[in-house]
Amino acid sequence: MSARAYFDWNATAPLRDEARAALVAALDAAGAASSVHSEGRAARALVEKARGQVADLVGAEAKEVVFISGATEANALALTPELVALGRQVACDRLLVSAIEHASVLSGGRFAADKIERLPVTADGVVDLGALRAALAKGGRPLVSVMHANNETGVIQPIAEIAAIVHAAGGFLHVDAAQTAGRIACDMMALGADMLTLSSHKMGGPQGAGALIMRGAQPATPLIKGGGQERGFRAGTENVAAIAGFGAAAAAAAATYEAAGDRMASLRDRFETLLKLTSPDVVIFGAAVPRLPNTTCFAVPGLKAETAVISFDLNGVAVSSGSACSSGKVTASHVLAAMGADPALSAGAVRVSLGWTTTEPDIDRLLIAWKRVAAALLKRQAHAA
Repeated sequence: MSARAYFDWNATAPLRDEARAALVAALDAAGAASSVHSEGRAARALVEKARGQVADLVGAEAKEVVFISGATEANALALTPELVALGRQVACDRLLVSAIEHASVLSGGRFAADKIERLPVTADGVVDLGALRAALAKGGRPLVSVMHANNETGVIQPIAEIAAIVHAAGGFLHVDAAQTAGRIACDMMALGADMLTLSSHKMGGPQGAGALIMRGAQPATPLIKGGGQERGFRAGTENVAAIAGFGAAAAAAAATYEAAGDRMASLRDRFETLLKLTSPDVVIFGAAVPRLPNTTCFAVPGLKAETAVISFDLNGVAVSSGSACSSGKVTASHVLAAMGADPALSAGAVRVSLGWTTTEPDIDRLLIAWKRVAAALLKRQAHAA
């Protein structure tokens, strides 16, 4: 058993060997990818190779991939009232987002605050399709943004069904697939997404790279203006090394995600079975609906997330209290609140997320750590009584 066990893959995945090799090799590229000399063309070749690898992962065409700094920037670029579709500019008069989206989507991108509407979810964390239809029935041309799978609970959204509903109403669909690309099937055409957000470091690539893939629609104007790189969608010298690592990670994920997913699901299920035996009052959020094969979000009455996360850490196990995008703060989960979870229960929610290198001994260490956390909780409760 290793010295520590890492269960925070939804926050960031360790760098894949393939990505590290591509990243290090690209660091020696002397030219800027926009330069026309030999060195520049060599750097450009690395970027274009990665573009093809990322496109292949999600069934897109290379020309549809725009590289940017990460998923947050990709979401901000996508969420704009002014789009281009079928060769003409169209205006979206409002933005509909699910209540469980990442903060970068909830912020609404370039939409005014009064043009943003939140769609409710069910108690299982699935977008309420009836509410979506009702919102679309108000008319206008909306842009809708729904994540493929939630980063806290792992609940997978019925994106293809959502896309059909949105398109029938004359709207456009943006999908944040940061948590799913490289983990489960994420084919852009099958999903029906007009724009798709990807993140390098979620699939084992380096941090600092991501992509917005644009098929049915694209932003009419960029967020960052300047030299015209990335076909004018994202100015600034390309981060060639990070992009090369991103591409290598995408290629490795495409070749292994099905087998890795089956193995992670088996390990996750084993953990959850034994977790219930240890703590019969445990609540596993979203357990009744399809979830990512690597994610468990759970809580027991009386547990405090911050205390639990620290206790796990002291026992050699890295877990999370939810999203890793809160400057290290343990705050109330807007995702669980949207699901109608009891605030006292959700205050103790712990997220366990596995990866392709997670082993059975890692699960054993996790369970041992949880037994210690649970025992300490029972002791405190007995003392308080």
